Amino acid sequence: MHKLADVIDIADLMDKPRKKRAASQLKDEITAYKRRRILEEASHFFFLNGYEATTLDSVAEQLNVTKPFIYSYYKNKGELLYEICQTGIQLSLTALEEALSVEGTASEQLKIVVERVARIIIENQRYVTVYLREEKCLLPEDARRIRDLRHTFDTKLAALLEKGKRTGEFDVLHPSRTAIWVSGLLSWIALWYHEGGRWSATEVVMDAITMVQKMVKPAGGAHA
Repeated sequence: MHKLADVIDIADLMDKPRKKRAASQLKDEITAYKRRRILEEASHFFFLNGYEATTLDSVAEQLNVTKPFIYSYYKNKGELLYEICQTGIQLSLTALEEALSVEGTASEQLKIVVERVARIIIENQRYVTVYLREEKCLLPEDARRIRDLRHTFDTKLAALLEKGKRTGEFDVLHPSRTAIWVSGLLSWIALWYHEGGRWSATEVVMDAITMVQKMVKPAGGAHA
């Protein structure tokens, strides 16, 4: 028969991997939180003052940390700009891919895409606006990576429009160009929407859905 102390030692030994995984997960969550807080404050300064006029000293002061603390999570101000700028398109691309995985007609999938992406742009308005204003300040390789993401989004959206064209749900002459028009319409929301303004977020999202549906519906609206 095992002594009680031996049983406890064995149980503790078996529990160590679980504790190690939990500790690692907690560490990752803390790191993600700190990175997110730095991004939030940096995006605030980039949005209000512009990228070039913002210093990491001002971001650190706002966070009540030192500049080396920021450098422990981001190598420079340019990396912060890239992370902010890629957020909107990365979230939008994920939303598009999720919508395409939902079983349904092209019309139904397009409605889901527009609704989710419009909400993403509203919820991440500051990030999207910084990208639209400050793209010129990105390093060439960073700008190219984001353009590649946007191209992937437009290509997948064009394929959805092509699907709707084949089924007679959409009347679009050039699905690829129409996809760019739709992307532009959605991105533009970031530049004019104001929280607490004349229109609520829900009204803006519903308007976006209506506008896109009008862009693609056949004459006479047989498949509206």
